[in-house]
Amino acid sequence: MKLIKKILLLMLVCFFVAGVPSDASALSEDEITAPAAVLMDANTGEILYEKNPHEVRACASITKVMTLTLVMEAIDSGKIAWSDTVTTSAHASSMGGSDIWLEPGETMTVDEMVKATIVASANDAAVALAEHICGTEEEFVAQMNKKAQQLGMKETVFKNCNGLDEDGHVTSAYDVAVMSRELIKHKKILEYSGIWMDNLRDGKTQLVNTNKLLKSYKGITGLKTGTTSQAGSCVSATAERDGLSLIAVVLGSKTSKERFSDASKLLDYGFANYTMFTPTVPDEALKEIQVKNGMEPLLKTQTNINSSILIKKGDKEKITYDVSLPKELSAPVKKGDQIGKIVYKNGGKQIAEYPIAAAQSIKEITFGDIFNIIFKSLVGA
Repeated sequence: MKLIKKILLLMLVCFFVAGVPSDASALSEDEITAPAAVLMDANTGEILYEKNPHEVRACASITKVMTLTLVMEAIDSGKIAWSDTVTTSAHASSMGGSDIWLEPGETMTVDEMVKATIVASANDAAVALAEHICGTEEEFVAQMNKKAQQLGMKETVFKNCNGLDEDGHVTSAYDVAVMSRELIKHKKILEYSGIWMDNLRDGKTQLVNTNKLLKSYKGITGLKTGTTSQAGSCVSATAERDGLSLIAVVLGSKTSKERFSDASKLLDYGFANYTMFTPTVPDEALKEIQVKNGMEPLLKTQTNINSSILIKKGDKEKITYDVSLPKELSAPVKKGDQIGKIVYKNGGKQIAEYPIAAAQSIKEITFGDIFNIIFKSLVGA
């Protein structure tokens, strides 16, 4: 009987060790059917999965991620406003493809044009916005390429602002993730990318979001789809759970169903295997430092840990930290001066660094200061 129990126990252990499926920690290239894909942590920009990330490809209407980035920057800078009236040109009206059938001379607000661009992927609305900001689509596209260079998007060249097929209009899965990360820094855009259904023209024009993940994926926040004959079916999908914000980019899928399936697999992998860790400030980082030749003998310190660290699930216990602070400083010391640092490591590898600063200013003591101190002590006596 004891032998049988031992055998059963051994079989049980073997089952849990070898028989239980993993938590998607080994997502292979074969599981992602699209020819190019990237999973990026939106907070840090760290790549969590990649498949041909720098392969140059068309991306269809995902182009509008950059278009909307420039629109949001123009709004934030005060160049345009949400309530501005945008007048449709003959050029914008002629786009075709996905559109809201804008007529030459027809007007809508920036708010309505943005909604049409991101929800219905309206090519005419995207061009109308571009012309409203820069006067011509050509000048706006030049600004798109300039912004791409600033962001380090080395595989990207824009030829238009809406993503219609055009020779030389290309990007990569990595670059799409980079510009998607830039766009969602403007939190208000998520109010639009999360819309499932809406309307324009007093209800006469219905908008239905092209991102079907909004109806099927927990935590989805956006962002943009695209489909053309050259690009295939593409998506840049953003999602957030428990403080972890992810960007899944899929380019060149054969069908719309496959792009959403691949995006879901990428996001599942990220949420199953990663989490955000927020460090606490160690007590030894806030100790007082002796000051030589100062008007005050001790200097108070301060540090601000205002960001979280991306780690693999289960790695929290591996995280260590080192505090570097001098035993003594010489005056003068200015408030805000960096005087030390906290370095966090995961298994010996540095993952974050935060400065320790002076919490006050301390002047260097002078002969006059000494005289005044002595004089005041004598008078007081």
